[in-house]
Amino acid sequence: MDDIEFEAEIIEWRGPAPFLFAAIPDAHVGAIRYAALSESYGWGVVPVVARIGASEFATSLFPRDGGYLLPVKVAVQKAVGVGLGDRVAVSLRVGRE
Repeated sequence: MDDIEFEAEIIEWRGPAPFLFAAIPDAHVGAIRYAALSESYGWGVVPVVARIGASEFATSLFPRDGGYLLPVKVAVQKAVGVGLGDRVAVSLRVGRE
C-alpha cells in the first residue's frame, strides 16, 4: 500500500489520555480497511507509521464511527508545535515499522 497523505484538524476525544487525534478522511477509510486485513492486531485497531512535520512515529489507528482516528502523542505535539484545533499535514502507511 502506498503512503496515505491528507490534512486534518487536531481534535480532542474522550479516549485514552493524553492524546489528541486527527480524523482520517472518509476517502481513505476503504484503503485502510483493505490493508488492515493482513496487518490488524484485532479489535479493529490498525498499526501504522505516521509522519507529522519532521516527526515519524508508530501508533495504531482507533476505529470510531465507521472511520479511524490517528492518535497524536504528546511527544509529537511538542516536537512539531501543534495542539487542539491546528490543521496538520499527515503521511501514514499501514503496517508495523
